[in-house]
Amino acid sequence: MNATRRRVLLGGLLSLCGVAAPGALATDRSARLISVGGSVTETVFAVGAAEQLVGVDTSSIFPDATRALPQVGYQRVLSAEGILSLAPTLLLADEQAGPAQVIAQIRAAGLPVDIVPSAGSPKEIARRILAIGRSVDRADAAQHLAERVAHRLHGVERLLIHLEDRPRVLLLLAHGRGSPLAAGQDTQGEAMIRMAGGHNALNGFRGYKPVSPEAIVAAAPEVVVLPEQSVQALGGIDTALATSGLAATPAVRQGRIVVLDMLYLLGMGPRTGDAVTELALAFHPILRAELTA
Repeated sequence: MNATRRRVLLGGLLSLCGVAAPGALATDRSARLISVGGSVTETVFAVGAAEQLVGVDTSSIFPDATRALPQVGYQRVLSAEGILSLAPTLLLADEQAGPAQVIAQIRAAGLPVDIVPSAGSPKEIARRILAIGRSVDRADAAQHLAERVAHRLHGVERLLIHLEDRPRVLLLLAHGRGSPLAAGQDTQGEAMIRMAGGHNALNGFRGYKPVSPEAIVAAAPEVVVLPEQSVQALGGIDTALATSGLAATPAVRQGRIVVLDMLYLLGMGPRTGDAVTELALAFHPILRAELTA
């Protein structure tokens, strides 16, 4: 389909659904919201704007109420037609949302799009929460939530600041039947390791990269962190440990394996303070009394 024909169809779909055409945007942008990104949607709920939601993407799985909402597909492979068919007045999306040409088509069709910045530090998490709060007209609730999350994270940071011992931590994601992906620099995984007082055992690269069993053994992690969904995809914890080289690591020999829900672990949102605290307990059991006070 050529570009002109697609623009005509999208414009027609907007008119049929009651969405404002270009140059006549809806004045109440938060009236009918589509949220893309699990942490974005979780934050929309946390600031009390769930009633605005008319659709979410497939990564939006928390809280359970998200499962009752219409889905618009996976955040990286969105469809303009699917989104516009729900007659939204705002698309609120994580930076990972795409493809880029679909986001451009949606904007060209007249639908406002707010892109939420990524986060890798307490300050950036607060900025992310505040941005979502502004988009859904819940600025005060977002301010309170951001302060609560920041307070929790700074509390952990104060406990860890004088500790010299930083365990070597490996965070792995499943990748189909291929080699698992290790969290490198500039990832949410590395940010979580850092905020919880660990040292990334594999930090000579950026992003998530496939890693061989030999590289895992050579990294000699003292703690291994695995998302629950990755463990399930690999056939359970015993299979995950046996097929990836992990069985020969100090972490497995000492029983220091941490399995957490993916969104809870990597979401950089309302529950990140709790997740960092849980990781810090696993990394630094000597601080149990202080971290659980």
